[in-house]
Amino acid sequence: MTRFVFVLALLSLAPSVAAGQRPIPYPVTPPPEFQHAVENGTRSTTGEPGLTYWQQWTDYTLFAALDPAAKRLRGRAQIRYHNRSPHTLPVVFLQLPQNLHAPGAVRLEPQEVTGGIALTRVVASGQTLPEQPMDRGAGYEVFGTTLAVRPPAAVLPGAQLALEIEWAFTVPQSGAGRMGWNGDHLFHVAYWYPQMAVFDDVVGWHTDGYMGNAEFYAGFGSYALTVEAPPGWVVAATGRLENAAEVLPEPVRQRLARAERSDTVVHVLTPDDFGPGKATTAGTNGRLRWRFSADTVRDVAFSVVSGSRWDATRTPVGDRNGDGTTDYATIHAFWRPSAPRWQHAWRYGQHSIDFLSRWTGLPYPWPHMTIVEGGGIIGGGMEFPMMTLIGDYNTREDADLYNVVAHELAHMWVPMQIGTDERRHAWMDEGTTTFNENRAREEFRPGDTGDADERDGYLGIARAGLEGELMRWSDYHYPGPAYGIASYQKPATMLAALRGLLGQDMFARAYREYLRRWRYKHPKPWDFFNTFNSVSGRNLEWFWRTWYYETWTMDQAIVSVTPGTDGTRIVVEDRGLAPMPVRLTITRTDGTTEEQEIPVDTWLTGVKRAEVLVVGRLGVAVVEIDAAQVFPDMDRSNNRWAVPAQR
Repeated sequence: MTRFVFVLALLSLAPSVAAGQRPIPYPVTPPPEFQHAVENGTRSTTGEPGLTYWQQWTDYTLFAALDPAAKRLRGRAQIRYHNRSPHTLPVVFLQLPQNLHAPGAVRLEPQEVTGGIALTRVVASGQTLPEQPMDRGAGYEVFGTTLAVRPPAAVLPGAQLALEIEWAFTVPQSGAGRMGWNGDHLFHVAYWYPQMAVFDDVVGWHTDGYMGNAEFYAGFGSYALTVEAPPGWVVAATGRLENAAEVLPEPVRQRLARAERSDTVVHVLTPDDFGPGKATTAGTNGRLRWRFSADTVRDVAFSVVSGSRWDATRTPVGDRNGDGTTDYATIHAFWRPSAPRWQHAWRYGQHSIDFLSRWTGLPYPWPHMTIVEGGGIIGGGMEFPMMTLIGDYNTREDADLYNVVAHELAHMWVPMQIGTDERRHAWMDEGTTTFNENRAREEFRPGDTGDADERDGYLGIARAGLEGELMRWSDYHYPGPAYGIASYQKPATMLAALRGLLGQDMFARAYREYLRRWRYKHPKPWDFFNTFNSVSGRNLEWFWRTWYYETWTMDQAIVSVTPGTDGTRIVVEDRGLAPMPVRLTITRTDGTTEEQEIPVDTWLTGVKRAEVLVVGRLGVAVVEIDAAQVFPDMDRSNNRWAVPAQR
C-alpha cells in the first residue's frame, strides 16, 4: 500500500489581494426584535424555544354555503381568540385574502376582479360593530387584505375574545392560482373566511398584505366546519368527516371503510356512481350539510366535486402515540376521467406520506391526506392542511405528477406543522419542502436527479446575475426569477450542501431536532441557524452569512499540479466570494485514491490560494475537486486535472 503524506500550505498573495479585497463573512446578527425575544426568554441563542415561549390560539366554528350555479359562497364564523401573550391587545387583526380580487387591490400579478369579500356583520364580545376608523372607538376597518377590529374592551393577557362575522363573495375561477372552480363539477375553496392574523413574540401583529405571490403565515387552532352544498356534490375537507352516515349512501360508506383498512386502492366512487342519489344522500330541501372537525391546524379548505372519481387506501405513518404499534392515515385521491394520469395518484400519496413520516422523524399526525385534481384551476400544486390541489398534468410525465404530489405532501410538515412565515421567508417553507421532496423522489425512483436539477437551476440564475438574497422579504424580490430561485432552488441546494458539509448523520440529527423543537410553533430564520450551530457543535455563522444574506457564488479551481523531488504540489484557487471547504479526490498512477480537504478556515483568513503537497512513491494521475458534486460550484470546468496523455 502506498503511503500518502499531505501537507497544507497557504500561498502568499499579491499585495492588492492580501489588502482585503476578498470579503470575510462576518457573524449573523439577528434583528433587534429577535434579540429582545431572547432577552425576554421566549427565544434562545441555541435555537430552542425559550422557557417563556408563548403563541396564540383560536377556536373556529365555520359555516359555508356554496351555490355552484351562481359561483357564490356565503359564510359565517364564530371565533374565540385566546390571548396567551403577556400583552394587552386593544385592536386585533384578521386576514381577508379574498380581497386580492377586490377592485384596486395591491397585486404583484394580474387577478380576476370578483369584488372581494363583502362583510355583512361583525360582532365583538356580543356587540355589533360599525365600520369606522379605529380612532373612533369600537368598530372595524378593512385595509386591503387586512381586517382591523377594535372590540368594546381591550383583550387582556389570558383573556378571550369572541367574534362573530358573516360575509359573502363570488368564487373566482382561478383565485391567485390556488383556488377556484372548473366546469360545472369542481370547486376548490380556500382563503375563504376571516382568519386571525398571527401575533407573535418577535414581531407582534403580522399585517403584511397578501399580494398574490408570497404565501401565508397562520396560527394554530381548532376548527368545526360545516359545508352546505347540493346533493350529488361530494365534499372533501381539512379535518375528520363527522357525519358520514348523513351524507354518504351505505355502499359508498362501506367502500370507504374498506379503504381505511386496505394497503391497496379501493375505488370509493367510479363514473357509475355519478349522478343524483348515487354519490350522496338526498339531503333536505335540495341541500346537504357536511360536518368536519380538525385540531391543531393552521387553516381549513374544502373541495366540492360532482364528477370526480374517488380512490382511497391507507398508508403507515409510524407510531404516533408511542404505544409500539404502527398507525395509519387514509389517502384520498379525487380525479376526473379527463385526467387519466391521476389513476396512480393514490399510490404517490401513499408513498409520500409514509416516506416523509420516516424521513422527518415526525409521524404524519392527521387522519387523512386528500389529493384533488384541479385542472383548469391550477397548473402546479398548492397545499392546505390535510389537502392539496394539483393540476391534471396531462401534458407532463408520470414522474412529474409524483414529484408535485411529494412536494405538496411534504408541505404537511413545513409549514403545516412547523409554522413558518411564508410571507416574509418563503425559503423556510418552499426550500425545505423542495429538499424533502427530493429525498422522497430518491426512494421512489432511485437515481433521481432532483438535487442536481435544483442546483443547476440556481446556478443558471446566479450566473446571469439575477438572484436576490434569501433573507430579502419574499414579496420584495426583483421581478423575474429572483423570487422562485430564492424560495425553492437555492435554499434546497443549500440544505443539500449543508448535508454534504456536516455529513449525513450529523445533518439528520440537527435537521430532525429543528423540526422537533418547532413542531406546532413558529420558528424564525435565526432559530433554524442557531439549532444547527448548537446541535452540530460547529460555528456555521460563515455559512449562514455567505449563502443566506449574500449572493456570493462559489468557484474553486485547480491552478496547477506540479511533480517535484519532494512530492506533487497541488495549487487550488478560490475564485468566488463564497468560501467552502475544498474536497480533493486524488488518484495515483496505480489507480488508488484518497480524499483530502482544505478546510474552510483557510479561506476565512482572506487568502485565495492554498497548496497541498502530496508525498509518496507513486505519482499523481488525476485530481478532482468535489467529485461527489455536493457543493454548488459555478464553473466545474476547472475542477479536474489529469496528467496529459502520452503520445
